[in-house]
Amino acid sequence: MSSRERVRAAAVKLFAAKGFHGTGIRDLAQEAELSSASLYHYMGTKEDLLAEIMHTALNRLLDAAREATAGGGDPVHRLRTLVVLHVLAHAVGPAETRVVDNEVDVLSPAAREPVVALRDAYERLWAAAIDEGVAAGVFRVEHPAVTRLALLEMCSGVARWYSPRGPLALDELAEHYAELASRALGCTSAPGVTDLRRCREIVAKEWGVSV
Repeated sequence: MSSRERVRAAAVKLFAAKGFHGTGIRDLAQEAELSSASLYHYMGTKEDLLAEIMHTALNRLLDAAREATAGGGDPVHRLRTLVVLHVLAHAVGPAETRVVDNEVDVLSPAAREPVVALRDAYERLWAAAIDEGVAAGVFRVEHPAVTRLALLEMCSGVARWYSPRGPLALDELAEHYAELASRALGCTSAPGVTDLRRCREIVAKEWGVSV
């Protein structure tokens, strides 16, 4: 692992555990096994490092979601695919996703704007699937936008508690969440078929891990 990669890995670990403001430069240097003076050569400011982590994570999630839903298909299938992908991603990259979910508000307005734009682009994929499902009559929900936010929060929570030693295998957990999402949206059609294998392949490729 290069020095730059060690700095990034240290930042993800510490920001997730202690928060951005709770992590000092000395903490980062110690975790990355570098001197405090040399640390800036690899990271710029601490905010630059946080923004880079968020950009990378959100672009990865957005690219994965676009690839997984590129074939279009009915809104039930797309929504379930997005749920499965989100759960898998948050399970295999919990520290990085906790940083993205919890630390965006500490960024300055200039640094926050492009991060929020990426997050909004990702959420629009969910909104489009839900809105199309409502229009087609396969989703019956009174407040689609609020339900979408609730589902995202539910799926993101996996990063805080999932363990491979838990009662459900990750595949089973992801499919269960897809079913919960369908029910929350009042799905009136038969359960959508999710290409779980393809979602796993995409997550493995984008996150560089075995799923």
